[in-house]
Amino acid sequence: MDARPDHLVRAARERFEAGDPHGTIHLLTELVQRGQAFADAHNLLGLALAMVGRREDALRELDAALRLNPRYVDAHLNRAIVLSDLGQGDEAAQAFTRAQELGAVDHTGFPAPVASQLANLHADLAEAYVEAGSAKQAIAQLETAAQLRPEFADLRYRLARLYLEEGRHERARLELEGVVALRPRFADPWIALGMARYLLKDLPGARKAWEEARRLAPNDPRSGPYLALLARVGG
Repeated sequence: MDARPDHLVRAARERFEAGDPHGTIHLLTELVQRGQAFADAHNLLGLALAMVGRREDALRELDAALRLNPRYVDAHLNRAIVLSDLGQGDEAAQAFTRAQELGAVDHTGFPAPVASQLANLHADLAEAYVEAGSAKQAIAQLETAAQLRPEFADLRYRLARLYLEEGRHERARLELEGVVALRPRFADPWIALGMARYLLKDLPGARKAWEEARRLAPNDPRSGPYLALLARVGG
């Protein structure tokens, strides 16, 4: 199994759509334990846990999704359903009301759930372009997705990775700085940000990013060699 977070989430979503909540839970629990889960992963895990009757655990994951993205309409709706099942009618009603408020037309010109769905569809199309070998088209799709939902840190991280792979280092740096502002406790964007800064010859900035990655994930094997590289080149 590909351990990259976006691929794990996609595999988990396929298991969920195939009617296999236990398989979904297995894949996403691994991601959560690694500290690499974005809001959509927590939301999907919450749904799967609710399906197998683990409602308290489901509520915990939905709350985690909303801490990462307080405007996540689907997570508010799913949380309302779980709260209702738990007999917490007043809290369920509040969650439904919040979902309705967020479901209004936003800056995109679409209702919020529609804009979120469109962003995810653009991201899925980007993956298809990557698999077909067209990074340029994939970047265009992810740029559109990020414009629709700039708070979706996972989409912006994938976009930044493609910028790096295509040698667009300044764009990658800008995108990754936005990602770490959204998800400061996720080590992977810090590692990628260090690489972008290093390629832009910002050695102090690269050191700061890799040191933060090492602090967040001391067992990750990548940050140590990168910091050793900096020491050899005098950064």
